[in-house]
Amino acid sequence: MLKIRKNIAISDSGFVFDPMSGESFSLNPIGLEIIQLIKNGNNFKEITKVILDKYQVDEETLDRYFYDFISTLKQFNLLESTSHG
Repeated sequence: MLKIRKNIAISDSGFVFDPMSGESFSLNPIGLEIIQLIKNGNNFKEITKVILDKYQVDEETLDRYFYDFISTLKQFNLLESTSHG
């Protein structure tokens, strides 16, 4: 299960701030929605359904975007780690 680190601040406009590193990021509307869905405990299947229903994107494109996005979140240590390694 994906979880956003508890100390990550996320504004309604898509501004993300990591107080541990001091870094900040800006999200596009879909990225912001995915972050909010993750924070609400939704899994990949639920997130996919919400995004496909709301935006004009095909499932293949969304899958690619989603996994790239999650990879970026991991790269910047914005997700809680469930295992080390």
